Amino acid sequence: MSKGVLYLVSTPIGNLEDVTFRAIRILGEVALIAAEDTRRTATLLHRYKIDTPTLSLHQHNERQRTPAILSRLNAGQCVALVTDAGTPLLSDPGAYLVKSALAGGLRVESIPGASAILSALVTSGLAQDQFTFAGFPPNRSNDRKKWFLSLSKEHRPLVIFEAPHRIMKCLADMADTLGNRQIAVCREMTKVHEELVIGPILEAMSSLSSKKGEFTIVVSPQSDDRIKPTNEQILSEFNQIANKKMTRRDIIRQIAKKYELSTRSIYRALEDKKI
Repeated sequence: MSKGVLYLVSTPIGNLEDVTFRAIRILGEVALIAAEDTRRTATLLHRYKIDTPTLSLHQHNERQRTPAILSRLNAGQCVALVTDAGTPLLSDPGAYLVKSALAGGLRVESIPGASAILSALVTSGLAQDQFTFAGFPPNRSNDRKKWFLSLSKEHRPLVIFEAPHRIMKCLADMADTLGNRQIAVCREMTKVHEELVIGPILEAMSSLSSKKGEFTIVVSPQSDDRIKPTNEQILSEFNQIANKKMTRRDIIRQIAKKYELSTRSIYRALEDKKI
């Protein structure tokens, strides 16, 4: 008896028409659809009149559900794995199931389609031959700043996801750590209220029309041709601006914005000069 195939099926990231003919066929032919959220998947299945049974598979139950799915595959049944939107496994559950299936000698097949990562990258104006996808930043501000700092020397465009309730704090920490770099903030891609904001981080923060929805952010890489001021220049500019009665924090942010540097690096320069 031949074994079943585990299909990794890409689903629309917004517009329900952004799904391939092959994906629709596979979803209709398999014995079971393992879905991150069966309620969200039901909307897609209803649209295309697919009545295949679904089973929830998310980060909290993936290990418990995997043996039953492997049993079906070994019995010759085919199973499709879908996420809420886009391509499975990228910042979504499924990695444990896929590794287990491969370890058991089962066939795993990708059904390509919509990807928020690639959609954001190609519309950002920042696309290169290479890029780095880093998923979601940490939840806490200090951890997030350390995370951005670890990526600060990356010479490829950086693509990340962020939740709506953290988007502004994330962008603020990004500016403090990476400097006022050029970014593209993609909100609600392919949906009715799709928005693309391109510009320096601080300008993008004030230009977003809404903080609601799903966000994919493309960050320009560190530039090698920026004018990098010496510590003496930073001290001189600090003293000049200080006469305008601005707060120390605001002065540092202004200098960081001018040179597209992180506020952390300006702090260090002033500390070196004991200011």
